[in-house]
Amino acid sequence: MVDLDSEVPPLPPRYRFRDLLLGDQGWQSDDRVQVEFYMNENTFKERLKLFFIKNQRSSLRIRLFNFSLKLLSCFLYIVRVLLDDPTQGLGCKELNRSCSHQNYTPGTIDWSPIIWVNRSLPLWGLQVSVAVISLFETLLLSYLSYKGNIWEQILRIPFLLEIINAVPFIITIFWPVLRNLFIPVFLNCWLAKHALENMINDLHRAIQRTQSAMFNQVLILISTLLCLIFTCICGIQHLERAGNRLTLFDSLYFCIVTFSTVGFGDVTPKIWPSKLLVVIMICVALVVLPIQFEQLAYLWMERQKSGGNYSRYRAQTEKHVVLCVSSLKIDLLMDFLNEFYAHPRLQDYYVVILCPTEMDAQVRRVLQIPMWSQRVIYLQGSALKDQDLLRAKMDNAEACFILSSRCEVDRTAADHQTILRAWAVKDFAPNCPLYVQILKPENKFHIKFADHVVCEEEFKYAMLALNCICPATSTLITLLVHTSRGHTAPWEAFRQLTGTKQTLNRESQQSPEQWQKMYGRCSGNEVYHINLEESTFFAEYEGKSFTYASFHAHKKFGVCLIGVRKEDNKNILLNPGPRYIMSSTDICFYINITKEENSAFKKQEKHRKNHESKLSYHGASRLPVHSIIASMGTVAIDLQDTGCRGASGATLALPAEGGKEGRRPSIAPVLEVADSSSLPTCDLLSDQSEDETTPSDEVSAGFEYAKGYPPYSPYIGSSPTFCHLLHEKVPFCCLRLDKGCQHNYYEDAKAYGFKNKLIIVAAETAGNGLYNFIVPLRAYYRPKKELNPIVLLLDNPPDMHFLDAICWFPMVYYMVGSIDNLDDLLRCGVTFAANMVVVDKESTMSAEEDYMADAKTIVNVQTLFRLFSSLSIITELTHPANMRFMQFRAKDCYSLALSKLEKKEREKGSNLAFMFRLPFAAGRVFSISMLDTLLYQSFVKDYMISITRLLLGLDTTPGSGFLCSMKITEEDLWIRTYARLYQKLCSSTGDIPIGVYRTESQKLTTSESREMASQSQISISVEEWEDTKDTKEQFSCRGNHRNSTSSDQSDHPLLRRKSMQWARRLSRRAPRHSAKTAEKINQQRMNLYRRSERQELAELVKNRMKHLGLSPAGYDEMNDHQNTLSYILINPSPDTRLELNDIVYLIRPDPLTYVPNAGPSRKDSFCNTVGQDTREETQL
Repeated sequence: MVDLDSEVPPLPPRYRFRDLLLGDQGWQSDDRVQVEFYMNENTFKERLKLFFIKNQRSSLRIRLFNFSLKLLSCFLYIVRVLLDDPTQGLGCKELNRSCSHQNYTPGTIDWSPIIWVNRSLPLWGLQVSVAVISLFETLLLSYLSYKGNIWEQILRIPFLLEIINAVPFIITIFWPVLRNLFIPVFLNCWLAKHALENMINDLHRAIQRTQSAMFNQVLILISTLLCLIFTCICGIQHLERAGNRLTLFDSLYFCIVTFSTVGFGDVTPKIWPSKLLVVIMICVALVVLPIQFEQLAYLWMERQKSGGNYSRYRAQTEKHVVLCVSSLKIDLLMDFLNEFYAHPRLQDYYVVILCPTEMDAQVRRVLQIPMWSQRVIYLQGSALKDQDLLRAKMDNAEACFILSSRCEVDRTAADHQTILRAWAVKDFAPNCPLYVQILKPENKFHIKFADHVVCEEEFKYAMLALNCICPATSTLITLLVHTSRGHTAPWEAFRQLTGTKQTLNRESQQSPEQWQKMYGRCSGNEVYHINLEESTFFAEYEGKSFTYASFHAHKKFGVCLIGVRKEDNKNILLNPGPRYIMSSTDICFYINITKEENSAFKKQEKHRKNHESKLSYHGASRLPVHSIIASMGTVAIDLQDTGCRGASGATLALPAEGGKEGRRPSIAPVLEVADSSSLPTCDLLSDQSEDETTPSDEVSAGFEYAKGYPPYSPYIGSSPTFCHLLHEKVPFCCLRLDKGCQHNYYEDAKAYGFKNKLIIVAAETAGNGLYNFIVPLRAYYRPKKELNPIVLLLDNPPDMHFLDAICWFPMVYYMVGSIDNLDDLLRCGVTFAANMVVVDKESTMSAEEDYMADAKTIVNVQTLFRLFSSLSIITELTHPANMRFMQFRAKDCYSLALSKLEKKEREKGSNLAFMFRLPFAAGRVFSISMLDTLLYQSFVKDYMISITRLLLGLDTTPGSGFLCSMKITEEDLWIRTYARLYQKLCSSTGDIPIGVYRTESQKLTTSESREMASQSQISISVEEWEDTKDTKEQFSCRGNHRNSTSSDQSDHPLLRRKSMQWARRLSRRAPRHSAKTAEKINQQRMNLYRRSERQELAELVKNRMKHLGLSPAGYDEMNDHQNTLSYILINPSPDTRLELNDIVYLIRPDPLTYVPNAGPSRKDSFCNTVGQDTREETQL
C-alpha cells in the first residue's frame, strides 16, 4: 500500500500568512503552471456581455440606471413645459421668423408654436447629456445582443423610440439653429416602462426568488395606463399651443374626463392635430388596455384556483397549521374545522390547506363564509414540491396534518402517497410536528418518525372487537374524543327542543325524553389532564392510593380519575390499582364535563333545609340537579358533604322487606393505602386460575390453552399482546369452518357444539388489520370460559401469511362466503351468534355519488335485520350521515322526531349531529371517520391517542389496566346508586367504573299507544272489533305500561287463513265512526301484513336450514327487539340509580401486577370480565 503522506510535498521552511494572501514568492523554482478556466470566451465582447447582460447583479444595476435616465428625461420635459410661454416668443429668431402673436381665422393653424419651443441653455445641456448617454447605452446593448440579423435590432420599437428622442439632441450640438426644435421627449416614458419590466426580471434572477405572475401583470397594467395618460397629457398640451394654449393641469383634467367616459365638454381640443391625437390615443387604449385586463383576469382566476401564497409576515407574527390532503371533501373539511376551532386557545390560529386538486364548488362556498374566510386559506399545490411547501410556509407552521384518502379504491396506493408526503414535509421542515393518518397497519412503520400516527384499520377492528364484549365501545370512544365546546352542546340543543314545549310526537305531548336528557348531558364528558400538586380535585390525595383518590374525587367533585403518568416516564397507566401511591409530580388524567381550569367551586351548606340537595330528583332516573351546572363553557361544581359515614350506616344497607329482619352487609370503605392481605390475587399466568376450576364435566380439551405472545405477526409494527394461545398451531385445513378435512369432519358451525355464542365478522378480504380484531378477544385477561368462537366470513380466500398469524389462536375459523347469500350465513352459524360485525368493503368505498358508497352494506344489513331480528348487528359505514338508514322504519313517529332533532343539531353546527340516532346511541353502527377527530384533538391533547390505544387493547403497558364490563343483575340492585357501586368496586377489586350502558323499553307516544291498544284487541272473532268501549278500557290500563312494545301481538300468533278471512270480513263492515275507526282498520291491516311477511321470512329461513341439513330449532323468528333503546352514560352523577341489566364499563387493573399469595383462592367474580351474553354474572 502506498504511503499517502509521502506524496504530499512538504511546506516551505518559513510559510507565512502573508504568503497565503499575496502568493508564495519563495517557490520560484517550482515547475507548477497556473491555469485559469473561463466559463465564456475570454474576449472583450464576451466580457462586456457578461457585465451588461448575463450577470444578474451588474445587469440589474445597468437597467436601474437606464430606468433612472428615462425618468429624468421625462422630468426635464415637464420642467421645459412649465418654463416655456408661447406668448413670449417661440425662440425662432435665428431663422428670422416673426415671433409675435397673431390672430388666426378658423381653419388655419399656426404651426410655429408646435414646431418650435423655448428651451433654455442649461436645460438644453442637461437634455443633450441624457440623450448622449442613453443613445450610447442603446447602441452598446444592440451590439452585444446582435445575433446576425441587423434589421431585427433596428426595427425594434424601443430602438426606434431611442433614435427619435436622442438623435435630434445630438444634431443640435452640430447645428445650433435647431436648438429650440420640439422633440417628443415624453415618449421616453414607454422606454422607462420597458426598462422597468427588464429590471423586475433581473431582480428576480438576482435574489433567486420568483415573484408571483399576478404582481408582474398588475405592475405592467399600471405602468401601461400611466404611460398612456402621460403621453396623452403631453401631446394634447403641446398641440394645443396653437389652439387653446392648455396648461399641463388642464390637459390632465381633459384626459381623465375623457378616459373615464364622463366627458363634461368644458375643455375640448380646438385644432384637428390635437383631435386626431385624442382619437389615436382612445383607439390605442381600446386595444391595449383590454388585452392587459384580460391577462390580469386570467391570472386572477388562476390565482384563485391555486390560492396564492401564505404571507411570510403573517407566518412570523401569527400561528398557523397546514392540512395536507390528496382530495378535499366538504365533510372532511367541516369535521376538521369544527373540531380544531372547538378549543378556545386555537381561535387565533390560521389553517392553510395544501391540496393538489382544484377547490370544488361546495368547499368554495363554505370558505366564503366570513367565519372561515378570515381563518382558512386554500392553496392548490403538492406537498412533494418545495415551492408549494414554501408557499404554505411549512417551516413556520405549528403543525402539519397529513390525511389519507379513504375513498380510494387502492388503499395501499393512498398510503404510499401519504408516506411520501410525510417524508417530503420532514425533509423540508424537520422541526414541524407531524400528525399523520394511515390506512393500512403494514405501512405504519414507514412513518414512525411522526409525532402522532393514527392507523385507521388498527383502531377500527379493535373497536369493533370490543363492541362484541363491551357493548357500544365505539360510541363510548367517539363521545370521549369529540370536543363538546365545554357546555354539552347536544344536551343544550335537546333542552331547547323540549324545554320550550316543542314536542316529539303527533299528539303534542309536553313530555321530554328523559333518556335524551341524561345521554346528552353525559356525552359532554371528555378526558383532561392536570398536575396533581396544582389540582383542586386531586391535591389532597397525595400519598394515598390511586383507587382512594379516584373514588373520593368522584364522590366529592363528580370527576372520574382514570389514569396517571409519572414525571420521569412517558407511559400512561390506566388504573394502576390500589398499590399505586399518588405523587405530587404525577400527571392525572380524568373524565369530566370540562377541565378544572374552567371550573368554579363553591362549598355547599352543611345543613341545608330538609337536605333538599339529597331529595331533589328529576325524572325517572331520580337524578339530582345539584352536582353539575353547565353554563357558557364554565362549570360550577358544588362540593358535596364528604364526611365519613359509618361502615354499618343504614344508607348502605339493603332496606328491610316484608318479614325480613336481617340485611345484607354494607360496603367496605376504600382504604387510603391498600392492604396487601386484602388485595385480590389474579394469577392469570397459572394454569389453575379460577376460570379453570370448573366441574370435571365441563373441562374439555378446548380450555387447555397457554398464555404468551403470538409467535407470528402479519405485519411489522404490531404491539405485542399477551394472549390465550394454543400449545400447537392448528393446520390450515382445520381453520376452514365449512369444509371437513382429515382432522375433523365438521362442515357447519352447529356441528362444532360451541359452548358460547359465535362472533361473526363479514369482511371483503382478510387484511392485516383483521388481526387486531382477534387479539383483543383473545387477550390474557379474558376468562377462558367466556371466549367466544370467532368466524371470519370473507368474500375472498385469505393468504397464507394471515393464516399463519391466526392459527395459534383458539376457536378462530374462516369461511369463504358473503352476507348476500343466505346459505353462507346459515352455515357460519348466524342463527346462534351473539354478534355479527359487518365491515365496510373497500371496493364499495368509492362511488360516483359519495353517499351511495354505503348503499350495498345498508341494504344487506337491513335484510339481515329482517331475517334475524334477534341478532345483534354491528355495522361499519363510510359516511356517518347514512346511519339514519339503519333499521329504517318509514312510518315510525319516534324515528321522525329524532330526524328533526338531528336536523336542528346540524343547523346549529354540532360536531355530533347524529348522536341521538338510536343505532349510534346503542353502538350498533360505526364509521371510521368519527375517529378523525382523535388526530385533530391530539394537537391540544397529545395523550389522547395513547389513552385510546390502551382502552382498545392496541397497546399494553406493564401496570396499566384494560377496558371491560360487568352486568347488573337482580342480586346487585341492593347497591342502588352509581356512587355506591363505585365504592364497592374500589374497595373490593380496585376497578374504576367510567360509564353505564343502559337498555330500556322505548316509550310510546299517545297515538302509538292507542294503536297498540287497538292492535292488542285483535282476535279471530269480529264482534270484538265492534266493541270500541272495551278497547278504550284496555287502553286506559295499558297506556302507561312502560314495557309495552309494538310486538306484543306477536305473542299470540294467528292462523294465516283465519287472519285473511277476518281481514276480508273487516273490510266489508261499515265503521260506526268514520275517522277514528278507519285509522284502526288501516293499522290492523298493516299488522296483518307484517305478521304474514314475518311468517314468510321465517318459513324461508327454516326451509333453507332444512335443505342444508341444519336443525331449525335455534331460529327464533319472533324475538324482536325493535322497541328497545340503548344509550351510554359517561361518568354519570354519583346519585344515578342503577337499573336491572345495566352494563357498567370498567377499567380493571392489570392482573399481572398482583403477586399471588398463599391465602385461599379468590372466589370474587369481579376478576372476570362479564359481557352482555355471559351466563355467570358479576355478583355484588
